[in-house]
Amino acid sequence: MFIRNSVKGAIAIAALLATVHVGQAQEVTLESLKAALDAQKSESAYVSNTLLFLMGGFLVMFMAAGFAMLEAGLVRSKNVSMQCLKNIALYSIAGIMYWCVGYSLMYTGVDGGYIGSFLPYFWPAAGVANEGDYSVASDWFFQMVFCAATASIVSGTIAERIKLWPFLFFVVILTGFIYPIAGSWKWGAGWLQEMGFQDFAGSTLVHSVGGWAALTGALILGARKGKFVDGKVFPMPGSSIPLATLGTFILWLGWFGFNGGSQLAFGDNANASDVSRIFVNTNLAAAGGVIVAMILMQFLYKKVDVTMALNGALAGLVSITAEPLMPGPLMAIIIGGVGGVIVVFAVPMLDKFKIDDVVGAIPVHLIAGIWGTMAVVLTNGDATFGTQLIGIAAYGAFTVVASAALWFALKATVGIRVSEEEEEIGLDKAEIGVEAYPEFT
Repeated sequence: MFIRNSVKGAIAIAALLATVHVGQAQEVTLESLKAALDAQKSESAYVSNTLLFLMGGFLVMFMAAGFAMLEAGLVRSKNVSMQCLKNIALYSIAGIMYWCVGYSLMYTGVDGGYIGSFLPYFWPAAGVANEGDYSVASDWFFQMVFCAATASIVSGTIAERIKLWPFLFFVVILTGFIYPIAGSWKWGAGWLQEMGFQDFAGSTLVHSVGGWAALTGALILGARKGKFVDGKVFPMPGSSIPLATLGTFILWLGWFGFNGGSQLAFGDNANASDVSRIFVNTNLAAAGGVIVAMILMQFLYKKVDVTMALNGALAGLVSITAEPLMPGPLMAIIIGGVGGVIVVFAVPMLDKFKIDDVVGAIPVHLIAGIWGTMAVVLTNGDATFGTQLIGIAAYGAFTVVASAALWFALKATVGIRVSEEEEEIGLDKAEIGVEAYPEFT
């Protein structure tokens, strides 16, 4: 594609030069040459930027598989099919809701305010290429997969005791309204953007929004039966460490699209260089999260819990997401390493408060997301502590209030929790009738 466009541009310029003949009325000027070169540069930038959105988008879409495998590995075997079903369903719901209303709420007519418009989003007709610096459809796809990732965060936290259909109804509202309205405040050029709030790829907009919704759901839903008894915490090991590890590696891979694509441009040397820096910093932060979590576990408990290492990687990734471009390599490792510290200390802290988070999403996405958003101030001169705190508080308050209202409404009407008997036999049997591992039953 790039070669073809370059050849076309070269042919156009050669044709223009070929018109120079003695006595011919048409005359080549510097302005006409510059216009031809600018047109070619604009076309190449359009193709490059569109490809960045599409490639970044399908990498983030692959994160849906990562979430599914991570959750399948960290829940008990009697609930694995349910987690797989929830993840493919929530991705599909997000795709439809983000077209129906989400994209317009987030990006259309916000203009420094708090909300966009309530309209389905339609991109230009087939064959129309004059859409600015990138294809509108590619932008929609890239933003939609972010929306789906937010719902995936909630899925893991409240696993093993939530009813299927009430959860999916929550996803409809989260992906169609809660996430897009909140996202408009920054990425839609809303009031937080005007205030100067900084969040490059979504430590707060995506991860803490999902984390707040998950925390609210966990508090209202309650812990799994047998998790906390007589002041004691009873571990409930997951079904497959290999699946959880695979899920983590898939998420790590997808994160390059998550952060790299958020550069939003790839059509010149400077942007290509910046995307490369983002890839490196993203990788270093994840590595820092793993190593720090492992060292801390060895020091504190004399054993290294592999699930802590996995969540250390994810916490490092979440931590760097708010600003993956500006830090140097060492600072990226430090920012990710603090994410690893958060996981090691926050997981037992939640147990003390009797908050049952099956996959550790609250420490990884919420607490590390808050840390990453505040860490922006360390490397980005445009960020201030006050503005970052206002943004974090605004997203937290809005998401908690909206999520709580919805969770309570569902609880009072259709109910959100399965019965004790259904929880005991597992949601694979009770809710969907398809077991992930029937030969072991």
